[in-house]
Amino acid sequence: MAVPPKFLIQTAQFVWHRLWQTLMSQLAPSDPTGNFQRVESQFRHWVGSEEFPPEPNRYRLYIGLTCPWAHRTAITRILKGLEDVVDLSVAIADVSVGGWRLENDPTGCRSMKELYQLGQVGYSGRCSVPVLWDCQTYQIVNNESAEIIVMLNDAFNRFAKFPERDLYPEPLRPEGDHLNDLIYHTVNNGVYKCGFARTQAAYDQAATALFQTLDQLDQRLGDRRYLLGDQLTLCDIRLFTTLIRFDLVYHGLFKCDRRRICDYKNLWGYLRDIYQLPGVAATCPLKTIQQEYYTSLFPLNPSGIVPLGIDIHRFQSSHDRHTLAINSDDS
Repeated sequence: MAVPPKFLIQTAQFVWHRLWQTLMSQLAPSDPTGNFQRVESQFRHWVGSEEFPPEPNRYRLYIGLTCPWAHRTAITRILKGLEDVVDLSVAIADVSVGGWRLENDPTGCRSMKELYQLGQVGYSGRCSVPVLWDCQTYQIVNNESAEIIVMLNDAFNRFAKFPERDLYPEPLRPEGDHLNDLIYHTVNNGVYKCGFARTQAAYDQAATALFQTLDQLDQRLGDRRYLLGDQLTLCDIRLFTTLIRFDLVYHGLFKCDRRRICDYKNLWGYLRDIYQLPGVAATCPLKTIQQEYYTSLFPLNPSGIVPLGIDIHRFQSSHDRHTLAINSDDS
């Protein structure tokens, strides 16, 4: 193998590093020490208020298949049986438009940027998914996934197919909220802190915290089917959308490579358990997710080459997680 001249290598390294820093500053803002800083959601209204009453066929949910934050809203919509109540639009990650592209949208918008500007004239902030949109008043109700899933869980119960399915039960909220906070900072956002780290120190800190939490969660799931016991909750949905992408994307592209989820005794079965719940697999187009990550995040994968990935049929293998609830009842 011939090695390029030293001058050529040093020049390429200098130019690419400067370009990479510029691209990353637009893609993933960081603090002065190189730690990824997620931008706060700007629209925080609630369905159930006087301005936004719960009504069937009034609201539209905008998601992107790549985005785990949007994915949690899509799963909640399915599990509550809101397919005929809250419409769904899927945005496509497209580097040619520098963001999320829309096709044949009822608003006439061709991108999420145009939708945000339709909802708020002059808007110049980040145009992220998910978005809960009011089709009647042409306003963005909310673009914070953690709040949208709470609304989907209870605001539309009068119209839902499964109103009795409470994914955010009152008695479990204190414990669930505490666990959500840990999972958000170290796992949900933690994988992005690894992938978008701008310094070695920032990466080391994020990766260490990520796998410490995964180890704790694996141990926690040793004697219970779900994070808070025998009942699936929003806490599980929030974790699941990161886990389903982990071995497929984050392990390689985001350098989260200490372990895979399939290497964990309990997390691996837990992941398959949720994936196999009715309706959930349909929200997980794994090949599309992998394709969009590896082709849209150019600074992390400038070659554009998409790896072969894992055998997605493994998610359908038996898990026996339901026996944990039976054993718990017996004890």
